[in-house]
Amino acid sequence: MSVLDLFRLDGKTALVTGCRRGIGKAMAAALAEAGADITGVSKSLEPSGSAVEREVRACGRNFRAYACNLADRKAVYALLDALDRGNAAIDILVNNAGTILRKPAAEHSDEYWDQVINTNLNSQWILSRELGRRMIARGHGKIIFTASLLSFQGGITVPGYAASKGAIAQLTKALANEWAAHNVQVNAIAPGYIATDNTQALRNDPVRAASILARIPAGRWGEPADLQGATVFLASRASDYVSGSILVVDGGWMGR
Repeated sequence: MSVLDLFRLDGKTALVTGCRRGIGKAMAAALAEAGADITGVSKSLEPSGSAVEREVRACGRNFRAYACNLADRKAVYALLDALDRGNAAIDILVNNAGTILRKPAAEHSDEYWDQVINTNLNSQWILSRELGRRMIARGHGKIIFTASLLSFQGGITVPGYAASKGAIAQLTKALANEWAAHNVQVNAIAPGYIATDNTQALRNDPVRAASILARIPAGRWGEPADLQGATVFLASRASDYVSGSILVVDGGWMGR
């Protein structure tokens, strides 16, 4: 077997949340190019004809679309029921969907906190537990979380987001500790500052944007495509002995 064959995902199905745009869309496209069929989940994902579906099908792979508000626990369980009805065996779970709401901590409302925690943490815990149980029963599986630089740092005016991403880092390790023995690898990718909708406010702030760019040794903001290689690696046999890791893809930010 060629070492490159270790990265092939032929015959696998990957569920990618938050796949309609940005990082999630790039992840779904990369997994499809590596050979996986894609089950896409996003709050406003079109039933058919979405941009991500077109990219997946251009790779010759199948695509199933599910619209789900991951901040709503009942909707998350309804999604799981729909997956069961569709006999969707998920080999790779990419917990990518996330939201960020900016407000100084003293003004950060319960509504802001709940929206962020429900989307970024609670839904991901439920999906991981339920789909992870099925992976254990089948004897194999991959779970990838999208963590953050704020899994390590506190950030500014995003206490809910920082709390959620810190928790994701710990959840990655907790699940990995229990499930590695069952051939289910659980890892996370921590993107640096990536040019997406979530970072638009920072990029629009000339002071913050300049200070961020000055600290990135690579000298540029990341693009969603910069996460594609890490995603395929953690979804493939190439990472079968990698468990509980948080792979930082940040242009050197954390090493500065």
